[in-house]
Amino acid sequence: MLHNIDINKMNTLMNENSDAKHIITQLLENHHTSVSTISHEIRNPLTLISSSLQVMEIQNPQLKEIPHWKQTMSDVNFMIELLQELSSFNHVNVLHYTAFSMEKLLKNISVSFAISLNSLNSNIEFTSSIPSNLSNFIGDKIKIEQALINLLKNAQEAVTTVGRIHLNAQREHNNFIITLHDTGCGIPKDKLDSVFEPFVTFKKNGTGLGLPISRQIAEAHGGTLTVTSSQTTGTTFTLKLPV
Repeated sequence: MLHNIDINKMNTLMNENSDAKHIITQLLENHHTSVSTISHEIRNPLTLISSSLQVMEIQNPQLKEIPHWKQTMSDVNFMIELLQELSSFNHVNVLHYTAFSMEKLLKNISVSFAISLNSLNSNIEFTSSIPSNLSNFIGDKIKIEQALINLLKNAQEAVTTVGRIHLNAQREHNNFIITLHDTGCGIPKDKLDSVFEPFVTFKKNGTGLGLPISRQIAEAHGGTLTVTSSQTTGTTFTLKLPV
């Protein structure tokens, strides 16, 4: 996996040499294709294994009593999720543009998230502030939704027990500004710079790809995703998308 220092060096070389730019671009495209293909090919049989294990469990409920059965099922599902996110990570810059209502998208996501919290009997209080005069947005609706769901999931995991999550949206000049604040544990100051690095996670069973994917989706749309955090007041992610 490439780190920021590698990317900076490549960008410098690409700016200085057109032949190098062509070669590096092709290598990166081949790298992304290879990683995605491998992820896909591994994920498919692993999904079949997971389905088979679930059928076995339904037909033989006593399997749940076997030591480590639950952990094994959890590990298999984690691997499937990791492979799915790895594949998404390598396709994140491929956008399919459509015009859609940002207001409707945000409200649908908010309702679905609130329902999921209720189904889990969560003590997390979720609120949203979404004005009715938001204009349409031209972009990849599915990827924008993916980025927002990743941020909501991250906030939910940060709060863990009792706390609040608030989503706020507004139009400022030629930008949509979407902020997501949680009153969770916060991110230590020395860790803030690394939260968008692939495979860096401070959570149990985290893949470390959710936040990097969200930032790449923002940047693919010409926008930004930034974070501020305090271990006393919580964390705020700000997604800025040019209209």
